[in-house]
Amino acid sequence: MEIRVNPTRMELLRLKKRHRVAVRGHKLLKDKFDELMKDFMKLVDENRRLRGQVEEELASSVRGFMMARAVMSKESVEQAIGFPKVKAEITAGIKHLMSIEAPVFNLKESDVKGGIYPYGFAQTSGELDQSIRKLSDSLKSLIKLAEVEKTVELLAGEIEKTRRRVNALEYVLIPQLQEKIKFITMKLDENERGNLTRLMKIKEMVRAK
Repeated sequence: MEIRVNPTRMELLRLKKRHRVAVRGHKLLKDKFDELMKDFMKLVDENRRLRGQVEEELASSVRGFMMARAVMSKESVEQAIGFPKVKAEITAGIKHLMSIEAPVFNLKESDVKGGIYPYGFAQTSGELDQSIRKLSDSLKSLIKLAEVEKTVELLAGEIEKTRRRVNALEYVLIPQLQEKIKFITMKLDENERGNLTRLMKIKEMVRAK
């Protein structure tokens, strides 16, 4: 590899300073990468747990509806759930996680007398009650799952960006700086030896006269 650099002491000092900054920056980025990976793996586990929970709650709710439909007429089921009482509102915010802005979703449900059930209990089955409850729970889990999945996506992007920067420093910039420093040091040593040799010859010539 051809090294194009001005072999002076000033340039050597400048390159050594750049090398120190690059090494320090590499360490900081590597530490950041390790922390991002720890957070990422925790969130991946949380995402897996939430997804399983949501799937179970939705499946349980569907089973409840099917059981309710088996013991109630279609018209009775539709009439019971046709006019929901609870209104849900979702607000979005952000939280800072390392160097990213992760979403925070908050669910606010209106408080109504009688709870979440939009019907009386006299003409409905217990299976329908369980299904409504599971469906309500799944909404909370779904919102949390969306929050975690988006955070995982953002973290994955930041991890990839940090990894590229770490590799660029470790395998490109720092080795290049080390080669240039080595080259200048060798050139300066050669010049120093050449100067010393000339001085010794001059000294011998002076003595000879």
